[in-house]
Parts: sequence; structure tokens; C-alpha cells
Amino acid sequence: MSPHSLHARLRASHHRVGSALYAALLSLVVLAASGAVGLALHAPWLFPSLGPTVMLFFESPGEKSSRPSNALIGHGVGFLAGAACLYGFGLQDDPSAPAGGLTPAHLAAGALSVALTTLVLTWAKKPHPPAGATTLIISLGILSAPAQLLSMLGAVVLITALGWGLNILLGTKPAPGTSG
Repeated sequence: MSPHSLHARLRASHHRVGSALYAALLSLVVLAASGAVGLALHAPWLFPSLGPTVMLFFESPGEKSSRPSNALIGHGVGFLAGAACLYGFGLQDDPSAPAGGLTPAHLAAGALSVALTTLVLTWAKKPHPPAGATTLIISLGILSAPAQLLSMLGAVVLITALGWGLNILLGTKPAPGTSG
């Protein structure tokens, strides 16, 4: 992080309060923007795994898991694993686990989707823990209709672009994209 970034200056002058205000305000802006798109489109552009993603972007922008590429790849892998398990276990037309109750098939789909997401992201060295929530949202049927799934992808791209763009605009660069 550049010593001239707004984040670094706030942290230096106001210690934890400065960093907290930076993270809180930018999280508010990015999630409100995504939610506004959702309101305009009448679609779920605000869902649980976006919260921890924006928190990573603004609380710890220098961490590997906060990289824009890690967020996009992580949620993409979580999306694919969740959809594969939802459809693979034939749950796409069933009530979601929260609405209809946890069934053995939901349990298997949820556990397997997180295991697959973890396997791929660990192997690829692209950590992004919020992807575990994305895969559960899908594999447990919480968001499962094709339009809802497309909304999820759009929201991930939007918050990543806004988060990365705001950090760059304010002088905070994400962690370098080194391999290894």
C-alpha cells in the first residue's frame, strides 16, 4: 500500500479509527451501488458473500485474497461448484434448504460444493474465502433460478470493479499478482 494512499494516511493519522472509517464508508458505497442495481432490475444483486468480499477489499487491500483476480476467480469457481452440485443432486426444483429444511441431498450438495471450491482455489493458489458462501448460496438452493444466478455473476463483477477502482482512485493498490 502506498504511503500516500488515503487508506494509509487515515491509518497513520487516526490509527484504527481511520482504517475503520475507510473500510466502512467504501463498503457502504459499493454494496449500496450493487443493491441499487438490484432494486432497479428487481434482481438479487445483494447477497451474503458480497459482504465479506468488500470487507476484504477495504479492510485488508494488501492481502492476496483481496486481489480482484482472486475475487473473480474465487466466486466463479464457487458459482460453478455450487451449480454443479445443485443440479448434480437434482435440487434445482426443490425448495431451498432454509425454506424446505435441510435434506440429506442438500447436506451432500453443500458440503461437496465447498470442498470442490476449496480444492480448486487452493490448488490454483487463488484464495478468496467468501467464495465458500457463494457456493453454499447456490448449492443449498437459496438462489437457484437462472436469472438469479446471472445476477450473482453480474454483482460479483460490479463490486470487484468498484472495489478495485475505488482503491486505485484513492491510492490503495491491491496485493501484487505474483505466482506461488
